Amino acid sequence: MSPSILRIPSDEKLPAVADVVIIGGGIVGATAAYFLARRGHSVALLEKGYIGCEQSSRNWGWCRQQNRDARELPLSGIALRLWDELTAEIGRDLGFRRCGLIYATDDSKQLSDWEKWRETALRFGVNTRMLSAEEATNAMPAAGRRWLGGVHSLEDGKAEPGLAAPTIAEGARAHGATIHQNCAARGLDITHGAVTGVVTEKGLIRANAVLCAAGAWASAFCRRHKISFPQASVRQSTLRTRPAPNVGEAIYTPDCVLTRRIDGSYTLAISGKAVLEITPQSLRYARSFMPMFVKRLKAVEIGVGRSFFAGPEALERWRLDEPSPFEHIRVLDPSPKPRAIAATLQRVKKLFPALASVEVAESWGGYVDCTPDAVPVISSVEGIQSFFLAAGCSGHGFGIGPAIGRLAADLVANDMPCVDPTPFRLSRLLDGSKVDVGSI
Repeated sequence: MSPSILRIPSDEKLPAVADVVIIGGGIVGATAAYFLARRGHSVALLEKGYIGCEQSSRNWGWCRQQNRDARELPLSGIALRLWDELTAEIGRDLGFRRCGLIYATDDSKQLSDWEKWRETALRFGVNTRMLSAEEATNAMPAAGRRWLGGVHSLEDGKAEPGLAAPTIAEGARAHGATIHQNCAARGLDITHGAVTGVVTEKGLIRANAVLCAAGAWASAFCRRHKISFPQASVRQSTLRTRPAPNVGEAIYTPDCVLTRRIDGSYTLAISGKAVLEITPQSLRYARSFMPMFVKRLKAVEIGVGRSFFAGPEALERWRLDEPSPFEHIRVLDPSPKPRAIAATLQRVKKLFPALASVEVAESWGGYVDCTPDAVPVISSVEGIQSFFLAAGCSGHGFGIGPAIGRLAADLVANDMPCVDPTPFRLSRLLDGSKVDVGSI
């Protein structure tokens, strides 16, 4: 069920002391470790499973500015630059290609929304252009469909989810960071209101600062220390084909999304198709998420499953001297929904006859962790000095992951932030501010 991913070795010895401990070995944690280690800080990167094992390897691989919320655009611009720079600095292929993204639709409202977004694009200098019906049809010929129009984002691209986080983590190790897999962080060691270390299943690491980049598990980790972080996850199903004829590099239609991988296979999915599972945590934060549910519920099914009783949203309790939920579930690896996989494959084959005989190589499920406004939290945490949070990426985290990690590293190191961190502060979700649900 898990997607294919590059596996890297762990450092055997847990350090007694580190300048920074990072909890979570996804794209954000790995990139933050890279930038902190490159600046000369001693870093220990902890992952309860293996590097990149959850949503960082389960996404489409898109690296885009197109159609992003304005609050994320400064980060997305930096991220595109960093994808190029990380590839050059680390000296290994992350699969990043500025192939451009093609969007086509026969939905007049969707086309109108894309047209309105051009005003945002102009403000931020995004290189994008609208496509006429003829241009969209020529750019993305589909059987039995004539598009009303589309968008071509010229400088956006894609990277390899199975390579990126592990390779960047290795880059961090080259600068002195240590990597500890199958090593869950159970909680913080706190003295007089300040972080003094992290209690792991393998022992205590003393630390001057801690960054929690734990994805769907971040709220559960924070809750252990009475920190409220409104977070809800939606379950999605994705598949990857065997190498197939080339029908485009990265394309969006209302029916399906296709991303061509460097080995000639495709990652296939349906945009917005997801299941919101009722859990104790989702009930706890239901009021905070109501604006998002109202805006997007048409694309989301409601369900109840095992996640009500076990997993990041089950509100479990544990002591620091006993196994935690992070050890009980090393990898959050839900089964893909067979109906969703079948529907995705059917839609792709119908639209693109060249893929009619395409074979499925693997399929998987994943949990996309969201905030109430669909904008990530990259922030210090009030009440606990030197504790920082970078999570809630809301399905946007892979593409802008390098910039999220860079900003988190800036905050942890008390360096000049690469962008204004104000839109990403945790307090906006707790102080009664109006929830402005972002674009996707």
